[in-house]
Amino acid sequence: MATAEQGAEDDTDEAPGPDTGTRAGTGAGTRAGTGAGTRAAEAPDAVTGTGTGAGTRAAGTPDAVTGNAGARGEGAQAASGRRGLLADASLSAVLAGLITVVVSCSGPLLVVLAAASAGHLTDEQTASWVWAACVGSGVTCAALSWWTRMPVITAFSTPGAAVLVGSLGDYTYPQAVGAFLVSGLLMALVGLTGVFGRVMRRVPPGIVAAMLAGVLFSFGVDLFSALDGAPLPVLASLAVYLTVKQRSPRYAVAWALVAAVLATVVAPGIHASSVDIGLTLPVFTAPEFTGAAVVGLAVPLAVVTMASQNAPGLGVLAACGYRPNDRLLITATGLASTALAPLGGHAVNLAAITAAISTGEEAHRDPRRRYVAGLACGVFYLLAGVCGAALVGLFAALPPELIAVIAGIALLATFSTSLAQAVADERGRDAAVVTFLTTASGVTLGGVGSACWGLVLGLVTHLALTARRRRDARDEVA
Repeated sequence: MATAEQGAEDDTDEAPGPDTGTRAGTGAGTRAGTGAGTRAAEAPDAVTGTGTGAGTRAAGTPDAVTGNAGARGEGAQAASGRRGLLADASLSAVLAGLITVVVSCSGPLLVVLAAASAGHLTDEQTASWVWAACVGSGVTCAALSWWTRMPVITAFSTPGAAVLVGSLGDYTYPQAVGAFLVSGLLMALVGLTGVFGRVMRRVPPGIVAAMLAGVLFSFGVDLFSALDGAPLPVLASLAVYLTVKQRSPRYAVAWALVAAVLATVVAPGIHASSVDIGLTLPVFTAPEFTGAAVVGLAVPLAVVTMASQNAPGLGVLAACGYRPNDRLLITATGLASTALAPLGGHAVNLAAITAAISTGEEAHRDPRRRYVAGLACGVFYLLAGVCGAALVGLFAALPPELIAVIAGIALLATFSTSLAQAVADERGRDAAVVTFLTTASGVTLGGVGSACWGLVLGLVTHLALTARRRRDARDEVA
């Protein structure tokens, strides 16, 4: 986060607008008087500034910090209180948006392709899925960043796609599309009603983490199983990943992808002639609704996306000094997911890992100007979506072993983090282990996939052990 001195320096360098004097004399007082709230002293630049004209927010733009959708009207009316896009634009913010998209597409996109392969989708349906994922992320990135004046970074749900890898093959594609639509509506409803926090507090985090670790387990196994057919790409990408992770963790996956491709070129296997560079057109699929698909796909997809993406995504924004409106952001991404479901989009959500690239100081020292990174990220996502067929063709030209290597590397950190969180709480460890083993088994009962059964059996185990502990506690008191 930028320091107060850096904020002052940035404001001095800018050509001050007519609202500068207002910020200097009344910004802090106005915020205090309107009840918008002030942040702690350790983050003065993000909310109240320094008390002088150096870092205070414009009185007409409280939504940039509080994330309050209701404050947007006030900001729109006070047009002179808004900073211009051209004045706020910076090369560092644009580059941050570009890097965010590159990192997002270098690993998570492969999980989407793996899910499409598991569901036996055609090339046109797969390209449409990529189009929907990228365009949905681009539109929500740009719109929400512009609306809130925060770097709101969204993405397609990687954990959700991982859930689909093990479950999508059990349903027809129209049934999966219907599940995508229901999942989007569930997320939008949760965001609109504001029950997100209450719902997540009722589900032990260890169980959610164990379910995610279970669906990612196969990716880790496939990574090292690829040693049989492609030892050089596996070892090269793993070595580069571990080396870069020590110095710059956010770029580790991207460099591992480069290393794996170069190693595969040395050991022939890429057929570049199969790459289609044409533009992508979305394919509409009429949704079909079945109870099994809703329970087996929609519920696990919504739960994993909300718990593994939206929750940490809000945390990233908060850690950078912003106060996001969870109702606005989650409802918007849920509605976007619903709208894009007939085109193949499985889920759009707040980004977690890649969001740190565009919300931190790398985007800009002044937190008020980092929203430009979100706008840039949206534009680059849209470009990636338009060229979705080329992206699909590029990755289709790669050997299956290389896909397994990169997907495993991309999800390695997420798997280790989820596994650690699953067993961190000793009291909930048994329930987490049941969840993990059930999910990793890949079992399908009654048309319902293992992710949902893992969640159900984990919760049953948790409730049973909790009830037993309560009885033992009552017996000790008696």
